Amino acid sequence: MTEEIVKSALSKVMYPGFTKDIVTFGFVNSIAIDGTNVSFTVEITSSAPEVAQQIKDEATEALKAAGASSVNCNVKAPQMPKESSSQGRNIAPQVKNFLMVSSGKGGVGKSTTSLNIAIAFAAQGLKVGLLDADIYGPNIPRMMGVSDIKPEVNGNKVLPIKAYGIEMMSMGSLMEEGQALIWRGAMIMKAIEQFLRDIVWSELDILVIDMPPGTGDAQLSLAQAVPVTAGLTVTTPQSVSLDDSRRSLSMFKKLNIPIAGIVENMSGFIAPDTGVEYDIFGKGTSQPMADEFSTQIIAEIPIEPSVRTGGDEGKPVTFANPTSESAKRFTEAAASIWATIEAINAEGGVDNAGVQPTTPPGVSACSTPAASSAPASKSEGESCGTGCGCH
Repeated sequence: MTEEIVKSALSKVMYPGFTKDIVTFGFVNSIAIDGTNVSFTVEITSSAPEVAQQIKDEATEALKAAGASSVNCNVKAPQMPKESSSQGRNIAPQVKNFLMVSSGKGGVGKSTTSLNIAIAFAAQGLKVGLLDADIYGPNIPRMMGVSDIKPEVNGNKVLPIKAYGIEMMSMGSLMEEGQALIWRGAMIMKAIEQFLRDIVWSELDILVIDMPPGTGDAQLSLAQAVPVTAGLTVTTPQSVSLDDSRRSLSMFKKLNIPIAGIVENMSGFIAPDTGVEYDIFGKGTSQPMADEFSTQIIAEIPIEPSVRTGGDEGKPVTFANPTSESAKRFTEAAASIWATIEAINAEGGVDNAGVQPTTPPGVSACSTPAASSAPASKSEGESCGTGCGCH
């Protein structure tokens, strides 16, 4: 037996739920060979015991078929996910945790980040949903290669589309390609609630929600509809992006949403021919902003051609090219986010009671007696105190 023979045999063992093998994923290490006795370690991202057992059984079978007389397969796996302890209004109670992915402006790679983080979660063995709530720019269906698939309707409910081990729903899957949506805020707010209530999501460990750019009606509606476990901000290194990203982080604070971190996208460029990384747009410039909001940069995603081609061709880089630098960093970011979520739940979870409207449905708090009797002057950015959500 040789290491080459061992790796060749193990390359036939597919990671459960995926079409790639455990060697390609880079999970196999510490190979030791003594004659025909083989021992090795498989470090997987799934906490499900059945995944570990399947890998161990199939790896043992593959190596014995290749000539090994004794096989010792040590599978290292993370701990099982804990139940959410969040409280407050939740119109999608079958979902344990909600991750709001936001940005102050468009074009920073928020959808790319949302999708690859979701796939990285699924690779950890989590049950994952991805909601493309970017009503005006729903790009997730194309990035997943399902832009020509319409969801199945069951009565007055809609079944999510399944691909790459996750469940997905998007406005782009419900309307004709290229159709413009010219909606007022009230319609966006209603759509967000319907995406949560009327989509038949499974019992999910986490729902990743790709929000529209900015800090408006959609974000407030989501925070009032479900207890958002954590928020993730996506930015680029340029100052014009960082200025708007601060508003996104400030929004999380005002809505009582714990911050899971910052993803700095387009952070450097990796030349495809040499693999050398160049800081063409800057790198690490988000750190002062992270310090300001007591959070951290959990990933610096470089400009890498495989990310762009993967998005255009419906083959997300975390799935199609897991050994690429970008895929590795997305995977590390997902692990960091999940660790934050588990810590939040261990400390009692989140509660969205404090951001609920205090006026009856259909009534503007700005026109109530409380609003007219409120002090005429207030500090910039301070709420008027009537629960209208206008600040």
